[in-house]
Amino acid sequence: MSKINRRDALKSVVLMMGGTMVGANVILTGCAPEDTIEGLDFSSADLAYMDEIGEAIIPTTDTPGAKAAGIGAFMAMMVKDTYNKEQQETFINGLNSLRKDFKTDLGKDFMKATVDERTAYLNELNLKAIEKFNSGDKTPAYIGMFKDLTVLGYFTSEIGATQALRYVETPGRYDPCMEYKKGDRAWAT
Repeated sequence: MSKINRRDALKSVVLMMGGTMVGANVILTGCAPEDTIEGLDFSSADLAYMDEIGEAIIPTTDTPGAKAAGIGAFMAMMVKDTYNKEQQETFINGLNSLRKDFKTDLGKDFMKATVDERTAYLNELNLKAIEKFNSGDKTPAYIGMFKDLTVLGYFTSEIGATQALRYVETPGRYDPCMEYKKGDRAWAT
């Protein structure tokens, strides 16, 4: 039985999302963007910050959250390898805006806030981005990038696939009639 690798899993998820994710073209075609920020690098503090953003989006419950899946490192890799220069700038400016605006609005640093405070703030940002999009502004919102990368990275990680989802190695056996019990987790492939 062969195992699916992470690149194949990413392609499957992007296709299921209809290719709407920022950077989807690179994942689907394998071609790196031509225009990128030269020498883009993220510090360990940046990775920890992105881990906490991801944890606010997919928090630890009865299963490990995004932070346990190393979502910060995943975000950094995806931004560096699949985003073009404009998308990279939007993402980086978003990280900086979130840090600054959070401190201005709540009077404390994002990293010192509770998960509930972070989640509430990110939910508010998401609502504003949806309103902006619905009013005709189609520029990518950084909160959408954070959400896309968190969901993609988490559910294609070992933790997400084996602990949040039910995992069976593919191709696996064919079982046309599987019993479903209310509350069962979805299957990972």
